[in-house]
Amino acid sequence: MLQIFGDFQDDYPPSQEFLSLAFSPSSAPIRQRWRVNGLSADFVADYMTTFFPGEDDLSSPSQQDKVRDAVSFIANELLENAMKFSDETSAFPIQIQLHLHSDALVFYVTNSIKSDDIIRFQTLIQEIVSSDPDELYIQRLEANALDDANSGSGLGLLIMLTNYAARLGWKFETLTAKPPLTAVTTMVKMPV
Repeated sequence: MLQIFGDFQDDYPPSQEFLSLAFSPSSAPIRQRWRVNGLSADFVADYMTTFFPGEDDLSSPSQQDKVRDAVSFIANELLENAMKFSDETSAFPIQIQLHLHSDALVFYVTNSIKSDDIIRFQTLIQEIVSSDPDELYIQRLEANALDDANSGSGLGLLIMLTNYAARLGWKFETLTAKPPLTAVTTMVKMPV
């Protein structure tokens, strides 16, 4: 079964410049790799900034700096979410791809998802795609301030929408029925 939410596109024109990383759960548990998310995100960001020119005026942030910061934040959030909600019982890898197009950077992160988390995640997605992102962001900030244990609030996704003018989409795909295995791909399209 295939379900699409938001602005998901997997038929985006191919790009000549892209980067793909996969994290195999068989060599070390995914949750042990949590601490390397920042390193992986920074690597992806540094790689992509080589395609953007620097600026001569060192007193203002260059386009390279802006792209590096945005890519690092988005990649880190996507990897954290993928590792947090990945089905640890499956041997399904977590994969991040970043494609450079003339008008956008397009991220794809694919991971397995526990059956128990699918409905909860799809409910969060429906709320994000049907709400005003700025208003929902404020509501979530206030809710998180009142409840430190509030996880899965979607703040990272909302920051992508509000701070980076990103478009988000998701694809849920049932890969096997027995044992049940569902993969979710999150797509983030950030204009450049």
